[in-house]
Amino acid sequence: MTGSRGGTQERMHISFLLHNAYGVGGTIRTTFNLAKALAEHHDVEIVSVFRHRDEPTMCAPDGVSLRHLVDLRKKSPGYEGDTPDHNRPAKVFPRSEGRYGQYSRLTDSRIGRHLATLEADVVVGTRPGLNVHIARQARSGPVRVGQEHLTLDSHGRRLRWELAHRYRLLDAVTTVTEADARAYRTGLRLPGVRIDAVPNCVPRSSVAPADSTGKWVIAAGRLTHVKRYDLLVRAFAKVVAVRPDWRLRIHGGGDATGNEKEALRALIEEHGLYNHVFLMGPTDPLEPEWVKGSLAAVTSSLESFGMTIVEAMRCGVPVVATDCPHGPGEIIHDGVDGRLVPPGDVDAIAAALLGLIGDDALRRHTGRAALAASARFDPARIAARHEDIFTELTRGSRGVVRDSLGRGRSAVVGGAYTVRNKAADVVRKGRPA
Repeated sequence: MTGSRGGTQERMHISFLLHNAYGVGGTIRTTFNLAKALAEHHDVEIVSVFRHRDEPTMCAPDGVSLRHLVDLRKKSPGYEGDTPDHNRPAKVFPRSEGRYGQYSRLTDSRIGRHLATLEADVVVGTRPGLNVHIARQARSGPVRVGQEHLTLDSHGRRLRWELAHRYRLLDAVTTVTEADARAYRTGLRLPGVRIDAVPNCVPRSSVAPADSTGKWVIAAGRLTHVKRYDLLVRAFAKVVAVRPDWRLRIHGGGDATGNEKEALRALIEEHGLYNHVFLMGPTDPLEPEWVKGSLAAVTSSLESFGMTIVEAMRCGVPVVATDCPHGPGEIIHDGVDGRLVPPGDVDAIAAALLGLIGDDALRRHTGRAALAASARFDPARIAARHEDIFTELTRGSRGVVRDSLGRGRSAVVGGAYTVRNKAADVVRKGRPA
């Protein structure tokens, strides 16, 4: 089949395995975006381990089939939350994975049955525990790809040990930054496993770009400590001291305890910012909110990628971000399409914001540069990168490993695929996996 992404493409059946397609989160959003783009040229499905509501919270992608393995809708005739196996601890899903408590003997068997019978060219896992399932339970035949949406060093020692052991039975691991790809190449030592950095994709904004006249700084993301909104509030107190006509909106829901939200409220009161800093709560869609602002701010201590950075840039809003591991430094070109500042430095955050607030021409120019630079994260471009990886692996040919900027280096990606799948069968049939 001839596709718009160049050359003659063989139509593939690509199956994504997702924790819960009916929830809210960055992994769901980027998987939906990627699946939709791939579906223009391939048969694509998303298999959700869990279903807890009738319809997805986020808009399901057109042209992509969606099904689930375990029904947790209490009013559904197929509700399985009371079955004995649902209350027995999982044996396949890694105990050291953050979602372990949601998995069970029921998910072991459902995921195992799905993977053992899956007729697909490529099966893609979207979190470490599901990647382990694919490594241990997928039948011989489909190319096995494990996506990493967090970072290797954010995983505990026990989980890293398990990944080093299990990921050897995968054909490829993709990370969202080149820094994390390097960590996998040097830290896990996975002989014969292809490791590529492919960033997340973000569609073009459906609203007109920001015009840089709104005197608002916008931030977005869950109210968790890693986002370090406390630093942003303190920095904004310094901004207000110079430019009291500017205001800050923080969009995002609180954590389960609500402690972070209450702490931020107290900090806002402490600095007398109740007329300048606003906690907006969960907001969807965010695009209309980004374009109300002229600047965005990300002050995290860790960002595995930085979806909100790209989302703001796609709306023509320049971002001031801490240069934390790993994503911001691979997204923002400092001084060109945004600003990077040292993590944890309140004075540097305030100075970078004031530098752009105080120079209208520079702010407009930086916003236009951000809009242009963000086009490299378009779903069609990112899908083409994944498509190249999948095609090379399914053909078992000599391929090209590309980093997050698209630069290539030769790598043998064929041969080991068949050997690894045979090894997986030995593991499954000959001894406990």
